Amino acid sequence: MSYKILLIENDEKLVEVLREILENAGHQLHVLPETYDIRPIVTEFQPDLVLLDFLLPGINGGELCSQLKRMEKYQHIPVIIMSAFPRVMLSLGDYGCNAFIAKPFDLNNLLEQIGDCIHEPDRSFLA
Repeated sequence: MSYKILLIENDEKLVEVLREILENAGHQLHVLPETYDIRPIVTEFQPDLVLLDFLLPGINGGELCSQLKRMEKYQHIPVIIMSAFPRVMLSLGDYGCNAFIAKPFDLNNLLEQIGDCIHEPDRSFLA
């Protein structure tokens, strides 16, 4: 099954790897290196899942997740946050993400997490 995935990640090499893996798996990918406001992007692209880096220039991925989860129309969209600094992310509070993946990660684990989140979108990672 094909899904629309919004990826917000500023590491170009990781984006290349994720693009190859996700597009080869049949998913449609929309990639941004950063954004301050996720709302217009989600409204336009209508993703099935959002994959966010936690440490982004200007605003962290947790805040972007919170923006999405406050949008009644789109709060059902699952969000996976990725970070090379899991203790920092986890110490800052509950952003409402559905899953968290520590970098570096196993690509098969990422694909499994994506499948789990899309099939069980109400599951909250930090609940």
